[in-house]
Amino acid sequence: MAQVPLPAGGSGEAEAAADQLPDPLTPEAIQALVARMSDEEVRLMLLDQLQATAAGGADAAAPQNQGAFAELAGIATRFGADMVDAVQKVPLLVTSQATSFANFSDNYGGAGGLGQLFGLIILALAVGFAVERGFIFFTRSWQGDNPEEGGEADLWGALRFLFRRFMRELIGLVGFYIGLRIVGGLLLSEHQREFAGPFVFYLIWIPRLTAAVSRMILAPNRPKLRLVNVDDHWAKYLHRNTIGLILLCTFTLFIVNFNNANGVPMAEMRLGFWLNTAVHIYVGLIAWFAREGLSDVMRGTDPDNTPYDEWVARMYPYFAIGVSAVMWLTVEIVAGYGQYALLATAPHFTTMFWLLMAPLLDMTIRGLVRHLQPPMIGEGAIAERAYRSTKRSFIRIGRVIVAGIVILLIANAWQIDLISFRGQDSAGADFFQFLITLAIGYVVYESVSLWINRRLGREHTTREVTEDEAAGEGGGSGGSRLATVLPLVRVTAQVAIAIIFFLLALGNLGIDITPLLAGAGILGLAIGFGAQKLVADIVGGIFFLIDDAFRVGEYVDVGGTMGTVEKISIRSMQLRHHRGAVHTIPYGEIQKLTNFSRDWVIMKLMFTVPFDTDPNKIKKIFKKIGAEMMADPVHGPGFIEPFKSQGVFNFDDVGMVVRGKFMAKPGGQFTIRKEIYNRVKKEFDEAGIAFARREVRVAIPGLEHHEDMSDFDKSAVAGAAAAADAVQTAADEKKP
Repeated sequence: MAQVPLPAGGSGEAEAAADQLPDPLTPEAIQALVARMSDEEVRLMLLDQLQATAAGGADAAAPQNQGAFAELAGIATRFGADMVDAVQKVPLLVTSQATSFANFSDNYGGAGGLGQLFGLIILALAVGFAVERGFIFFTRSWQGDNPEEGGEADLWGALRFLFRRFMRELIGLVGFYIGLRIVGGLLLSEHQREFAGPFVFYLIWIPRLTAAVSRMILAPNRPKLRLVNVDDHWAKYLHRNTIGLILLCTFTLFIVNFNNANGVPMAEMRLGFWLNTAVHIYVGLIAWFAREGLSDVMRGTDPDNTPYDEWVARMYPYFAIGVSAVMWLTVEIVAGYGQYALLATAPHFTTMFWLLMAPLLDMTIRGLVRHLQPPMIGEGAIAERAYRSTKRSFIRIGRVIVAGIVILLIANAWQIDLISFRGQDSAGADFFQFLITLAIGYVVYESVSLWINRRLGREHTTREVTEDEAAGEGGGSGGSRLATVLPLVRVTAQVAIAIIFFLLALGNLGIDITPLLAGAGILGLAIGFGAQKLVADIVGGIFFLIDDAFRVGEYVDVGGTMGTVEKISIRSMQLRHHRGAVHTIPYGEIQKLTNFSRDWVIMKLMFTVPFDTDPNKIKKIFKKIGAEMMADPVHGPGFIEPFKSQGVFNFDDVGMVVRGKFMAKPGGQFTIRKEIYNRVKKEFDEAGIAFARREVRVAIPGLEHHEDMSDFDKSAVAGAAAAADAVQTAADEKKP
């Protein structure tokens, strides 16, 4: 009979009824029992059951309420117990392994049966090797010519040769497997194949496949065909030890499964613990001794490596050591929980492999982008920056894709269903969907940057620092309209994408984003009322850009402030004065803007010559200079219209003012002006034309007898001339 205790103080009838609960408790028996009990007895029984349920729930929740420290303490306890257990079972390694071999011998009929088994395996292997050699012989034409024999091998020639060689080896291995499978199926029984299959797969086929892949990538004996940036010493070192490491891993998997199949499970002798430890120590030793070679492999040959790439290259060996240590610790913790069946599938080896391969895959992505990206179309600093940014966007998108694939492979190895994974703290939270949303948002973010940078690389092809700008003169030509607008579009679009996908990601975590949207609306309204000047600046900037009033690189005058447009934002523009100062001007404060760099520039030059100079002679000289400069390969391309005379412009107290002009492309007018000045001076000297200069003439009676003048008279004349010059200078300064 089931016993249900009642609280103290209950009636005797209730206690008696409780002591005589029917067994089993069918619905009919429960109804009959309740019919015999009073209301008080039923109430007491229900109260007792509720208290018992509450007490049980509290007991179950107590371990959870102990917090993270209790969980960590439990993990540490299991880890310590697992280590102690492995050490205590060291004496059993030899005896238990001997037991496993003995059971294996008994399962296959003793020494005679084992001799027959291994003899048949050797025969099948011989046939498999023969088939492999036949496959390789008949595919020898696939190898192609060795590019080393023709001198330096380019990337694609080396890649084709190595890939064809690898495919020949792979086809040979497939032929080896087919021949072995056919002969093994004919010669070996099903019971014998249970041992022969894992033996060949783990200890022969996988190491040989690893060697083929390593030969293709490292090319230890063909330095000119090597696909990675590493010298001969480290290529051979990594090739040998990669094969050795894989062989140790596969031997570990084989011997553990072998012992399990022959009556010695993993928990009994703990051989897997020591072999797994040896694997991780081997990884650490390889990474430590080959630090230089691994860093060279990660560094690659890309000339556009960033400081981050260089840092990753230097830290990769230490990253490999850390991954090996963490995975060893993870395996021992999992073993402490008794999950030997999970460890038998080697998820730790899979995880370690992909974590160590992730940086190498990143290096591969950088190499592919470098060689597959089309050449740069534009010219100049902005086009070069856009081209490099395009390359970085391709690399970042590739990194996100590779990271997603690696995470899925690792989760699958540990039998974790990421799609159905939910957070335990927030109802409805989907952490996997949160990561997927962030990843998609980042790809969209980089895709926008990629598209805009590719357009910038094509559109902005003429913006260069001219000789005038280098000499401190303004007036340089600007870039295209798209080169001015697209950076703003990029920033705006990327900010919008970041905000949208961040809110969507928060929604996937179970957070209600409706209050955030409402708060953003209220904040925007508050900004609209409280920052009207800011809104005016933004709106003004939008219309200036729509009107194409200025572009990056153009020389403008904004209310007396002159400079080259160096940077624009959604609120203001920055002008770089030709003396180096930077002026930041909000769009809302611009009343008038003068652009000196749009389309063409007219320069007018004035020369003062004596009154008796023939204007027609000067006109011919100017025409000659204009024709010569138009034909000049250096200065000619900067002209739109040649230099020519405009005749006599004015007369002043000194002489006759003659003016000339020319039309030029923005950015080179000052250099052309300097050259015209030089040539005019040279032609005037050859033609005997002097430039007029200010003179002071003093009329003194009797000056024709100046030879007879005394020193006093000469001093008086000089003083009078100086006084007259001072009077003339003062009069000139007073002129408006």
